[in-house]
Amino acid sequence: MATSTVMQTFLASPVASSLVKNRSRVSNLFSATYVPRLRGSASKRVQCKAELDDQNMSAEPSPPPKPKVSTKFADVLAFSGPAPERINGRLAMIGFVAAMAVELSKGQDLFSQISNGGVSWFVGTSILLSVASLIPLFKGVSAESKSEGVMTSDAEMWNGRFAMLGLVALAFTEYVSGRTLL
Repeated sequence: MATSTVMQTFLASPVASSLVKNRSRVSNLFSATYVPRLRGSASKRVQCKAELDDQNMSAEPSPPPKPKVSTKFADVLAFSGPAPERINGRLAMIGFVAAMAVELSKGQDLFSQISNGGVSWFVGTSILLSVASLIPLFKGVSAESKSEGVMTSDAEMWNGRFAMLGLVALAFTEYVSGRTLL
């Protein structure tokens, strides 16, 4: 800091008219009104020492540490946790496709599908997908860490949201119209 202060005062001192013989030459070199002034045999010596760590000398920068994912049951299943919306979205995607497939093949609307044995299929699928979705989360693996390319975790979330809306719209449309959609 002392060296910096000395250099600033040295560079900011006004030019004495007696030290500069050719003013036009000096003003071309320095656009400011101040130029360094040299006194007789005065000399300045600046020393700088730097210590390098072994980590700083590596060619590749280390990747930033990943945030630790909580594996507590309450954190995983919290309202804003990673599991609820993802599991509901996966169930809605399967439910929408299954409802449309049965409607096309048998001609049954959504409510008759549920009353003709659809509840047991729904419960079985819900348990299987919930357990399969929770196991990686309890091991600390997030969906974002496994998503690459087109099949990202954000795309899965949006597809699940649209499937939830589609399933509700299908049920509402069939209820209001009193017949199958297709």
